[in-house]
Amino acid sequence: MIERHFDINDPAFIADPYPLLEDFRENTPIFYDRQWEKVFFARYEDIAALLKDKRLGRQILHVMSREELGWSSPNPAQAPFDHFQSLHMLDREPPDHTRLKALVMKAFTPQRVESLRGKIEHIVNRLLDKVAPAGRMDIHHDLAEPLPVTVIAELLGVPEEHRHKLRPWSADIVKLYELGYTEEQVHQASKAVVEFSNFLRGLIDAAAARRANPQDDLITALVQVEEQGDKLTEEELIANCILLLNAGHEATVNGTSAGMLALFRNPEQLGMLAREAGATKNSPLFKTAIDELLRYDTPLPMFERWVLEDVEYKGVPLKRGMEVGLVYASGNRDPRRFERPDELVLTRKDNPHLTFGLGIHYCIGAPLARVEMQIAFETLLRRFPTIRLATDKVEYGAGFVIRGLKSLPAVF
Repeated sequence: MIERHFDINDPAFIADPYPLLEDFRENTPIFYDRQWEKVFFARYEDIAALLKDKRLGRQILHVMSREELGWSSPNPAQAPFDHFQSLHMLDREPPDHTRLKALVMKAFTPQRVESLRGKIEHIVNRLLDKVAPAGRMDIHHDLAEPLPVTVIAELLGVPEEHRHKLRPWSADIVKLYELGYTEEQVHQASKAVVEFSNFLRGLIDAAAARRANPQDDLITALVQVEEQGDKLTEEELIANCILLLNAGHEATVNGTSAGMLALFRNPEQLGMLAREAGATKNSPLFKTAIDELLRYDTPLPMFERWVLEDVEYKGVPLKRGMEVGLVYASGNRDPRRFERPDELVLTRKDNPHLTFGLGIHYCIGAPLARVEMQIAFETLLRRFPTIRLATDKVEYGAGFVIRGLKSLPAVF
């Protein structure tokens, strides 16, 4: 197997990964990185196939022991995070994943998501009202960050006075999804899991106490599901609520700010979208535009899978216990699947991007993310049609697996 190494945490790569990803895709679409101990895949066809291959999974300890994997003893400091990971549906495989997803989906229904449209529009307008008098805003901090956190807080039933805790908890937890995290980040992530779990336990107890007069929120719905024949344990309920917060807003935060940056850098496309926002409410153009923005600059550029049994893929041996890196951001720019992949085409119809995954682990929060972004972009451009970037230099955070801007100042 071809060997290469890339510094996934290099700030220059994080700021613009696409030239190197093109090099991978065209010259070494499958390669082994000895430092990261992973096989990386860069082409759309391979990523899509492996996402749907049940011989690969999100966890490995259900089929191999730590000794077989050559792992050292578990880090005690990481125990709360590892416990959380072991209980939520994203990192479980069938039949556990099937059971958990079915239970959560009974409460997290498309109807519930669709019913949030009016509330989301109200939240967006309230956020824009705060910045309108100044004629300037930081799109990342003033809109992209607070919108999905507020929506998921409303969905879960988190009281307003506690919502400021959610984003910091999530930001600390998701740092352990990056490659090469530090011991300090381990402590911060585990502390956040413990604090968030204790907070949710209180909300769950309150929801259970309201059986006679239940509220219309997701935690209450999940508590009610728990009372039926098959049920979530309290620990599973807590873990999946944390997952819904993390998965329910990280992509939306970074997708919104990166999407606006892409529009600023493509003024013709921005102008077209602003004109449409002013002319037609709930225009179908925003549906295709949001998917194109999510394809063009992928907010969660890479996911990993474990090899659960020996696999030979295109002549490449993948041994049980190996880990593969599926570079969504590269697949989403693959010219074998997308015409003019490096161009932003908001009217693109044939757009089966990889941003929300494929197969059994397809993101259950995808419909909510799409609705949030459609409303955010349409409302922003309808109210501030002349909005423009207010800086010559934008900075990205330290991560690639969850890649996002530090800020995005704009004037209108």
